[in-house]
Amino acid sequence: MINAVARTIILYFIIIIGIRLMGKRQIGELEPSELVLSLLIADLAAVPMQDFGIPLIMGVIPILTLLCLSTILSVLTVKSIRFRALLCSRPSIVIQDGKILTKEMVKNRFTVDELMEELRVAGITDPSLVKYAVLETTGRISVLPFAQERPATVKDLGISTTEAGLPLIIISDGRILSHNLKTRELDTTWVEQQLRAHGLTTARQVFLMTVDEENRVYLVPKEGTA
Repeated sequence: MINAVARTIILYFIIIIGIRLMGKRQIGELEPSELVLSLLIADLAAVPMQDFGIPLIMGVIPILTLLCLSTILSVLTVKSIRFRALLCSRPSIVIQDGKILTKEMVKNRFTVDELMEELRVAGITDPSLVKYAVLETTGRISVLPFAQERPATVKDLGISTTEAGLPLIIISDGRILSHNLKTRELDTTWVEQQLRAHGLTTARQVFLMTVDEENRVYLVPKEGTA
């Protein structure tokens, strides 16, 4: 029993390390080679987990080999555009100047239903409003509407604004994050003042509190404390 638990924990952490080495991608954004690597690692790890007659090293070595191969391929895709196109394919334009390019759709085996779904996700229901729609190598669609269809920006309206910067979490589920507090050059006295201003007495009553570079505070109390 102890042996089974130990083997599982070891393989688990090896897989976690491998996924971390692949970079910060969501599953739906994996390149084909990365998806294949993930599936193979999962399959290789499952065998020594289930069959105790197989030495653990027989599962670890193939996984490490695949990770090394993935690293080599990553370097090659960065160094060589042709190799990247061969391994990961190229983006394809499926809508140009409001017209659906049916040949590209058929070539990439991309259906109209899938295209319309991606357009709706981008907030567009009419393909004729799209200047370009690009099918990326990850299978997602990048939508660029015509200029007159894009939402007006503050710059377009001629309104002056100030940059609020990146809000940092000061309190997370009742816990004060001291490193973020120091980053904003604030202290616990400031936190106590903010709590009192919102009718609270302790950080444990706060679910979330953030502060941006303009010292603007966003605070969400826990349910039943407001």
